[in-house]
Amino acid sequence: MNGSFFAGAFGGGASKLTPQTRLECKICWYVYDPAVGDEVWQMPPGTAFSALPDHWSCPECDGKKQDFLVLDD
Repeated sequence: MNGSFFAGAFGGGASKLTPQTRLECKICWYVYDPAVGDEVWQMPPGTAFSALPDHWSCPECDGKKQDFLVLDD
């Protein structure tokens, strides 16, 4: 178990992520899309979620990286 109560939670397990995997904040529903990156944190387009620094948080609500949910595309 990854320590989260949500089955699709990232929880720090990058092994199930591809470079294109999109993830959603479970607090505010912000979607991190690697194709877009993150202007707030100055992450350029093409930055995979697993490549974000450990201290990265949701740019809209400050939710923790490990609490993001993996989106099924």
